[in-house]
Amino acid sequence: MHDRYMQEALTLARKGLGRTSPNPAVGAVLMKDGEIVGRGFHVWSSKDHAEIVALREAGELARGATLYVTLEPCNHTGRTGPCVDALIAAGVIRVVGAMIDPNPLVAGKGLARLQQAGIETVVDQHHTGEAEQINEPFLHSMRTGKPLVTLKSALTLDGKIAAPEDNSGWITSEKAREHVQQLRHLTDCILTGIGTVVADDCLLTDRSGLERSRPLMRIVADSQLRIPLSSKMVASANGDLIVACTSAAASDRRKALEKVGVEVLVLDGDDGRTNLQELVVLLGQRQYRSLMVEAGSKVNWAFLEQSIADKIYFYYAPKILGGMQSLPVAGGVGRRRRADAIRMDRLQLHAITAQEFAVEAWVRK
Repeated sequence: MHDRYMQEALTLARKGLGRTSPNPAVGAVLMKDGEIVGRGFHVWSSKDHAEIVALREAGELARGATLYVTLEPCNHTGRTGPCVDALIAAGVIRVVGAMIDPNPLVAGKGLARLQQAGIETVVDQHHTGEAEQINEPFLHSMRTGKPLVTLKSALTLDGKIAAPEDNSGWITSEKAREHVQQLRHLTDCILTGIGTVVADDCLLTDRSGLERSRPLMRIVADSQLRIPLSSKMVASANGDLIVACTSAAASDRRKALEKVGVEVLVLDGDDGRTNLQELVVLLGQRQYRSLMVEAGSKVNWAFLEQSIADKIYFYYAPKILGGMQSLPVAGGVGRRRRADAIRMDRLQLHAITAQEFAVEAWVRK
């Protein structure tokens, strides 16, 4: 019976995905006498946290009720007041949370405050893993100070992302590309390299049509500021485009980009290229919780070799390009020995179509 209430809360939390950043997605259910009397989930636009929405729906029925919530209630003031104070005032007698909030401002203090007020608290460890999966980017950001970096690519069965000559058309199907838009919707930032921009004149937008808590921040790694002012990305810039370069880039190019609303960041790396490590740290400081990399072979390798990528999400199509000149998903120098291969953990397979699949895995660090 109690499993049903937490499952309902987890379902509610998922309704906020893509709509809560920089906050986590949270669902809450109030139960009294075996009946659900209040439900709530958080979205950034409405400010109120899931617990407050559920309390409002329950009204006086909240007194004596049990709260099932996917994340520990907050005990600090941000855009709204502490949820724990509202729960205490409403007369809730028991709080079952799926997990402790790793935010240093909370981190067990919310449950401690409830206990001090005489409210029974329980951490439902049976559902902790599911709750953590919903908020992977938020949890990673809280624990590391940096966004969760996912390397996404579409490739053939032999690991190729581009042919040496004609690259018109797509590697994967329309359904696979629609699935990518779902990933973009759940992402705060998306990054590509200047080579991809010059070759494809891409937009890198979220075309899911779903509500977002803030615009998808588009980023181009472009050490020499070669991005054309006439490119689709620059032409569509509206406070949602960052071009990261080095001090070797021409100052007049920087001024021209800034004049049309593009933010230019000068981040010098040791190899004369853009400092990707510093870029990711900066994004974390701006409270971006997730970054998806959709780039070419060299940029992909840089994120892997420098241990910046946290995850991969590779879409495989039933095709083989072969040859020594077709570009692999990760180029660069590569590893010289099989024993030194970059390894993956927690691998999952996702069926996309009857002929296509995706591999999701964490980079072992």
